[in-house]
Amino acid sequence: MTAVESPTSLAAEGTHGGAFTAKDWVLLIVPSIVWGASFILIEEALNGGMKPGLVTWLRITCGFVALSLVPAARGRIERRDLGRVLAVSITWLAFPMTLFPLAQRDVSPSVAGMLNGGIPIFATLFTSLLLRRLPHRMQLFGIAVGVIGVVLIGFPTFSESSSSAAGIAMIMIAVVSYGIAITLNVPLVQRYGALVLFRYALGMSAILTLPIALFAVGDSVVTLRASIAMVLLGVGGTAVAFVCMSTLSGRVGGTRASIITYVEAVIALGLGVWWSNDHVEAIQLVGCATLLFGAWLATRAER
Repeated sequence: MTAVESPTSLAAEGTHGGAFTAKDWVLLIVPSIVWGASFILIEEALNGGMKPGLVTWLRITCGFVALSLVPAARGRIERRDLGRVLAVSITWLAFPMTLFPLAQRDVSPSVAGMLNGGIPIFATLFTSLLLRRLPHRMQLFGIAVGVIGVVLIGFPTFSESSSSAAGIAMIMIAVVSYGIAITLNVPLVQRYGALVLFRYALGMSAILTLPIALFAVGDSVVTLRASIAMVLLGVGGTAVAFVCMSTLSGRVGGTRASIITYVEAVIALGLGVWWSNDHVEAIQLVGCATLLFGAWLATRAER
């Protein structure tokens, strides 16, 4: 009979509890920029005629191919951990990445990015449950301030007809899934490294999402512009960004690493204004400043 693992074995503390170093800031800012732009790339592919299922599979497969070209990513994962890696591949890749293209048929890139800023709430919740402790007070305060920023940014957009209730619901379900994945990822990345972990996870996700891609390919139009968007999204937003995020979570823990999405929400809003001519109101600018302040508070040293 196999022993039942304790809940705490599914999560772990970060290895670095101090204030963010220069390396940590790089690991935070790079994926924030890339993921902030990812919503526009998804929109480009959808507008170009690709169906959501094909968008999901192409970005995951491009990410897998990109990591497979890196020798350091070709390590092995022990058989006893393959189930956990599968859980990460489902909750961080296959499932939420299927929902986002579906949602963005009705939700603008800036709104999608803003809603993604809710990830720290659920990352904190699941990390606290599995570790059986609350985060440090400064982290909780920073996350709470960030939540206020998310509300301020999103408040004027909820009345827009482009943001359907179904699309918003799908994004929020994806956000919950991300919160679970960030928590489960920490002990794995500390054991194997982000490159090895995500190459396995992307490979599993490519297999899991292949059926929906085959179902969608017949109705899809593949243009050069959409193809370029998918390569950029796969290599940047699915390989590079996730490796950075995973590495950061192993260093500082899932709760503090998840505030990447606060910075990402600000960037997504800014890019939405620049690329899609989205209108920004004064309250949203206040929300951006509040989000960034909350992110900075959450990066302070643990007490």
